[in-house]
Amino acid sequence: MYTRILAPIDGSPTSSHAFDEALKIARETGANLQPLFVIDRPPVAGDASTAFYPDIHEVFRKEGDALAADAAERMKRAGVPGVPRVVEVELTGDDLAQRILKSAEEYGADLVVMGTHGRRGWRRIVLGSVAEHFLRLACCPVLLVPHRTSESRAEDPVDHPATEKEPS
Repeated sequence: MYTRILAPIDGSPTSSHAFDEALKIARETGANLQPLFVIDRPPVAGDASTAFYPDIHEVFRKEGDALAADAAERMKRAGVPGVPRVVEVELTGDDLAQRILKSAEEYGADLVVMGTHGRRGWRRIVLGSVAEHFLRLACCPVLLVPHRTSESRAEDPVDHPATEKEPS
């Protein structure tokens, strides 16, 4: 069914949960998996970024390399083939979602699995949503894995009858 799965990772619990789902799908379908860490530009522009954040690029690079190594180890343990990749947002004005799209196209992904925080209302407007933006640009099927999935299952009294409250 799927042969090439792209899974953006950023070190958050949400992306880790989505990566677990990507591992499951890849293992079940025999697909190759490419974990992808995208190095974003600092929020300040021009020469100011160099003055205020001289080592920020190196910090992002080290974080990406560490996450890629962790993903490779998890893939090895799961018996899933593939190679992690670390890329950078280009200076030509693209953003995280556009860079993920470009990477998906370069990889020939036939599925992208990514986490979403599920923000709504003003928080989504203020903070934005990489997952939502990517979904609007996507060139292939996208599986969005909400962060609340793992939490809601643990709190669901149907799945955990011992947690139900007794009547007073």
